[in-house]
Amino acid sequence: MASRRQLKKKVNNISGVLFVECIIISMFTSEENKAKTDALMTQILTIQSEFVSRLSHTEPGNVKGFYKKFYSDFNVAIGAVTKEIEALN
Repeated sequence: MASRRQLKKKVNNISGVLFVECIIISMFTSEENKAKTDALMTQILTIQSEFVSRLSHTEPGNVKGFYKKFYSDFNVAIGAVTKEIEALN
């Protein structure tokens, strides 16, 4: 299992990559897609802050279960965002 510090860095890096991709898409698309990308960027920032704060407050009794749920929830959230980004292209 990775340390919380490393996991926070990974969450920030993945969110940053997705955010930059949204910025690039918004630069080269029409006005209607800009509104969608703005909403998507807000969603990415919300996901980032939510998962970093979840890592700061782990459950003391069920550590393995906490991290399993964390990984699955993060993968689902990032998967949904990537599908929305693919739909914009």
